[in-house]
Amino acid sequence: MSFDVLQEKIREKANPTVAGLDARVEYIPPHILKKHTDRLGETLEAAAEAVAEFDCGLIDALCDVVPAVKPQAAYFEMLGWRGMKVMEDVMAYAKSKGLYVIADIKRGDIGTTATAYAEGWLGTTQVGNANLSAFDADCVTLNGYMGSDAIKPFLKECVARNKSAFVLAKTSNPSSVELQDMVAGDRVVYTVMGDLIERWGKDTEGACGYQALGAVVGATHPSVLKELRRRLPKTFFLVPGYGAQGGTAEDVRNAFDELGRGAIINASRSIMCAWKKTDNNGLDYQEAARAAAEKMRDELKEYITVR
Repeated sequence: MSFDVLQEKIREKANPTVAGLDARVEYIPPHILKKHTDRLGETLEAAAEAVAEFDCGLIDALCDVVPAVKPQAAYFEMLGWRGMKVMEDVMAYAKSKGLYVIADIKRGDIGTTATAYAEGWLGTTQVGNANLSAFDADCVTLNGYMGSDAIKPFLKECVARNKSAFVLAKTSNPSSVELQDMVAGDRVVYTVMGDLIERWGKDTEGACGYQALGAVVGATHPSVLKELRRRLPKTFFLVPGYGAQGGTAEDVRNAFDELGRGAIINASRSIMCAWKKTDNNGLDYQEAARAAAEKMRDELKEYITVR
């Protein structure tokens, strides 16, 4: 299954991290944005071109440091159809550099709509006699709080195409407690969701022992990471909240199994916006991003050994 692919890329780089690509216009270095607005004016087209240059530049700087990138669809959708075209291009560019691509889309609809999302992001679209890939992500993020109807179409594509998906379980945002920490019978809601994720993914284990459905568990809840790691031995974790949201290497160590496997830690702004701390007006954004990614990797090595 696809998490075997991700785990192998993590092992090759000895680095269980994923760089988020969440490019708001204000995150783009001024010289890149100016280059495109001088040519196209202050337009969505100029912004989309600037995002494409920035993201591809980040990929160039990070591709031999991190095993994966996670483009967040919302930041591309802000730019309309041009932004979605850029997202498609950025994902293809990342894959050409050997990176595992997690499309952060958090879809959670049902029925034929869920099937359309699954085919669009993971599978193919039939046009006459041709079956054509659209985004061709290696993995997606999903919201499973509408139940298995929201997950099954994606799981079908995962199994058929050696791909994977992360389903929200316990998220890093403060208000997650309003629902996810409620008691349901003799369990807390996030454990109910974790149990469902492992049940839905039954019989899809790969060589590394992890199922095709993983769980999103925030770095800002270290005790929950420890609890769910013990509870869900076959579930790969995507752990957001590191860096800018306050999560630390010590916080996330319990996301991993005894072999240092089974989790990948996300950082977005702390890598993308590292140039804002160097006083070079973004001219060194690639060097700054790389240094931030290497620092994160080295911080994690103090607590986690990938085998």
